[in-house]
Amino acid sequence: MMEVIGIHTPVIRPRDDIVQILYASLTKEKTRIKTHDILVLTEKAVATAQGRVRELKTVQVFNEARTLAARYEVEAELAQLVLEESDEILGGIPHVLLTITHNTLMANAGIDRSNAPQGYVVLLPNDPTGEAWRLKERFESLGRCEIGVIISDSRTQPLRLGSVGLAVAVAGIEPVKDLRGRLDLYGRQLRIKRAAIADNLASAAELVIGETDEQTPAALIRGAPVAFTKERIGPEALTISRHECLYFAIFEEWHRQAQGSRRC
Repeated sequence: MMEVIGIHTPVIRPRDDIVQILYASLTKEKTRIKTHDILVLTEKAVATAQGRVRELKTVQVFNEARTLAARYEVEAELAQLVLEESDEILGGIPHVLLTITHNTLMANAGIDRSNAPQGYVVLLPNDPTGEAWRLKERFESLGRCEIGVIISDSRTQPLRLGSVGLAVAVAGIEPVKDLRGRLDLYGRQLRIKRAAIADNLASAAELVIGETDEQTPAALIRGAPVAFTKERIGPEALTISRHECLYFAIFEEWHRQAQGSRRC
């Protein structure tokens, strides 16, 4: 049976040792990390501990950011940070920019002001994959066990209300299970089915991780039916190309057709 246990901590501040804080919190709750447990940590907690916190009034704003800010009704300083942090800006709606960051669709390049001090925002962690492996190695050294680590974020799904979990980076587990070639109940061969194991675990952790003032920036998952690995899994294992993505491929085709109609 799979268990998901929230880890309550003090407020994480820049340059805190997040491993020591989480380990102390687990010890206080008389919970011991065991082999094949999975630790899910929010990207915000990880980024804050890294010092990836910016005061908006210190951000130097350039003309491109001012144009974006006016078009999408966001603060110019935030628009500037989104430009700096994202790979591409696709557009937006009032108060939110839609970006591609680390080959993933994200609102505002993952930049968030919730649970940040007034006037500050938290950026995504530096080198999420490398950080996931560093966290895994330190926890394993303390607990003398072999575990998995997921750095998670939350995101919205197209045309769905609310947010679900997203694995920004993983270490120690296979993040996707390829079911292509398997047969269904009636003998039909699956052609495209791949299970997003790491994203599903991140979503499970979302049920106990706090989004408001709970001070629960991590969760321990025990008994998950996953494959553990010593192989270093890079971010490319979590994503697909644009032409393979159902949503993105359709929108790109719609955009090409719209452009062609305007030229006619």
